[in-house]
Amino acid sequence: MATPGASAKQFLTLGGIPILIHSLRAFADKAGIRSITVAVRPAEMERIAQQLQQFSLAERVRVVAGGETRQASVAAALASLKASPDDIVLVHDAVRPLIDAATIKRTIEAVAKHGAAIVALPATDTIKQVDRTADGAIITATIPRERIVQAQTPQGARYADLLRAFQDAEEDSFIATDEASLLERAGIPVAVVPGSPANLKITQLGDLQLAEFYLQQRG
Repeated sequence: MATPGASAKQFLTLGGIPILIHSLRAFADKAGIRSITVAVRPAEMERIAQQLQQFSLAERVRVVAGGETRQASVAAALASLKASPDDIVLVHDAVRPLIDAATIKRTIEAVAKHGAAIVALPATDTIKQVDRTADGAIITATIPRERIVQAQTPQGARYADLLRAFQDAEEDSFIATDEASLLERAGIPVAVVPGSPANLKITQLGDLQLAEFYLQQRG
């Protein structure tokens, strides 16, 4: 499943192709993936449908109405799936267009083995824990880098576990920033799959320029 970014950055182009299409192609071209669902705001559904037709993805990708947040959009996509409890479901940011087939494969294998998994990068900077005050942030601790990873996507789990994690969060009005947070909260261990700097999230102009560089390096 893909979840577009809050400000519709998936409509920007990378190498002349919409970012969303890059993301969808990565999964559509991967053997063993049975279905792909994109959750978008209702106002964007027609535009997405036109792009899917233009790039010959309409037969592989379903479009459903999402919500105003990532969590609401993923919940809507989950509710629309015709899946068995043990089916593996991956959630991917639409604005991570350079996800590669090898990483997708490793994530699926990790979910099959551990029950849930995310793609992540080791932290390279020194990480500080802080308290916020009226005068700014005050450092309270230094967190060892070997205990920190930077989460990417895809993030996935067995369908029944992912659905339960979302339902539990909805019942408690709990909002998370990613699926792993909900799985952790539901007591489901989440394995980490090594990611790649190229699997970056397009959030600003500099990210798009860097993505263009990585795309050119791929040839």
